[in-house]
Amino acid sequence: MASNPSYQQSKRVAEASRETEWTKPSFGKELFLGNFRLDLIHPQAELRPAAVERGEAFLKSLRAFLTERVDRRQIEREAKIPEDVIQGLGDLGALGMKIPEGYGGLGLSQVYYNKALAMAGTWHSSISTLLSAHQSIGLPEPLRHFGSEEQKRQWLPKLAKDHISAFLLTEPDVGSDPARMSTTAVPTEDGTGYRINGTKLWATNGAIADVVVIMAVVPRSDGHKGGITAFLCPYDRPGITVEHRNDFMGLKGIENSVTRFDDVFVPNEDVIGGEGKGLRIALTTLNTGRLSLPTFCLSMVKYSLKIAREWSAERKQWGRPIGKHDPIAQKLAWLAGTAFGLEAMLDVSSRLADDERNDIRIEAALAKLYGSELGWTAVDEMVQVRGGRGYETAESLAQRGEKPVPAEQMLRDMRINRIFEGSTEIMHLLIAREAVDQHLQVAGDVLLGGSGLADKAKAVAKAGAFYATWFPTLTTGAGQRPGSFSEFGDLARHLRYVERHSRKLARSTFYAMGRYQARLEHKGHLLGRIVDIGAELYGITCACVYADTIAREQPDRRQQAVELADLFCGQARRRADRLFTALWANDDDAQYEAAQQVLSGRYEWFEEDVLDPAGDGPMMPTHPEPAAEQYERLPAVAAPEVGATATR
Repeated sequence: MASNPSYQQSKRVAEASRETEWTKPSFGKELFLGNFRLDLIHPQAELRPAAVERGEAFLKSLRAFLTERVDRRQIEREAKIPEDVIQGLGDLGALGMKIPEGYGGLGLSQVYYNKALAMAGTWHSSISTLLSAHQSIGLPEPLRHFGSEEQKRQWLPKLAKDHISAFLLTEPDVGSDPARMSTTAVPTEDGTGYRINGTKLWATNGAIADVVVIMAVVPRSDGHKGGITAFLCPYDRPGITVEHRNDFMGLKGIENSVTRFDDVFVPNEDVIGGEGKGLRIALTTLNTGRLSLPTFCLSMVKYSLKIAREWSAERKQWGRPIGKHDPIAQKLAWLAGTAFGLEAMLDVSSRLADDERNDIRIEAALAKLYGSELGWTAVDEMVQVRGGRGYETAESLAQRGEKPVPAEQMLRDMRINRIFEGSTEIMHLLIAREAVDQHLQVAGDVLLGGSGLADKAKAVAKAGAFYATWFPTLTTGAGQRPGSFSEFGDLARHLRYVERHSRKLARSTFYAMGRYQARLEHKGHLLGRIVDIGAELYGITCACVYADTIAREQPDRRQQAVELADLFCGQARRRADRLFTALWANDDDAQYEAAQQVLSGRYEWFEEDVLDPAGDGPMMPTHPEPAAEQYERLPAVAAPEVGATATR
């Protein structure tokens, strides 16, 4: 077995799995290039009346089911969703919300699918996680986009009714590096299928699944192109063992597993999309599947706002409600602005997904990144407002006669969202790779090296022609004209800010590429700031667009929507300004060098008085080395690293 894959090998695997074509326009891509294409997201597409009617009817049924038949405190106490609740969700159609009606599902729009997940998640996060892991990244979504018609007709009706699915990608020592995948699918000698061997970690729904999608490496051989491949696999096949049900800080009801495959036979007809397409299937599925994560975050932020508002009005200190004291008032305002901004970003991104006219890979990724980071801060702020009661469990509060507000549970449940479906650090790299895609296409050979003199000369000429046209467009624009975007009234100034600063962001990205060249892919913190600025600019734009949509669809709420949008935009602009300053005024290099000294053990003496209750030994057990040789002949692509996405 080959040694661990190198950095370059890992990069090639990830790069080979990217969607490289931009066949549809992308607001996010243009934003990072300094081209503020407001027309791509405004005015927002109207919701189809039939979709609204179907969605509202389902929400009404779901609300009644949750409030009348689901004991959320029981789920928390027993760390399990009762079987009758799961069966009830199936009877309700909740397992098939995204599955088309023609295959037995409800066929809800992305907008109403998100609303349903938010409602379920507010009642108990484990319920929304069950539903989302089953539909957003589980078997239904890969089948809808990549499955054969026979696979769809056989499985989608079952998945819509009573079959739970899971997605098995992550392994004990793989994380976000697909080149380290060690689970193999070896073709059988008779050519009828494959034998799968390996262990998968952190498969949400994996402890109770009926059928799963498993990613495994097919060795390259005669007649087999090889590579990471997606397989449909019923869970009752011989050789599948659920070794362990994982227990976590939060999400106490989820059925998350360590699952082992020992010589499991999978017939050829259960390959999804073809050999070597597995990682691309996973990443493509996540483009819209990621929108479930900001949905969870938004539901928690809005609930946090409700809790903080009610508590701050009722709780009195020093003779008046605590919300009248400036420190708490500042938190309430921040929560209100953040809740509106996150709802705006989710609504805009979801309508784009339903409209299907735009490529939303960047927008969905930004919504996930932004929602999980601000969502964590929001719930933490709510707990701070609640004080000691924020730290006390809902069960304990109820036992002593107080309203059982699940503040501490919300904090525990929220924390995973900065890791689920791509950690913040991986999302920064993924989005950064897409943001610099145009630059790599026209100037990759110049900036990153590795070409001969003749090829480099051609690359210089190509890059020069592009930048001679592109760079001057970053000098002036609508953001410098006082009357621009006047149709947005008081919010126009925020859109002018975005237009100006999208050009500034594009210039900053260009400067960073010129300054660091090939080293830029190792400047993860710098790339993270570039992405975070883009997220703030996208958030501001969405807030203005969403306020305008509310004004058209619900005229009686026009002024309140404008006020909330203005509140959020002011907060986001200050964050963006700080990030711009930190692009070039930071201590990244010094911090990195200090970290290397820590890793080397230079300061290990400082830990001598720590009593480690975990004991001695390695942090991770030893596992078989991955089949790195499967990737060595993939074409090299010089580009910032993009890891596969950590999964649920």
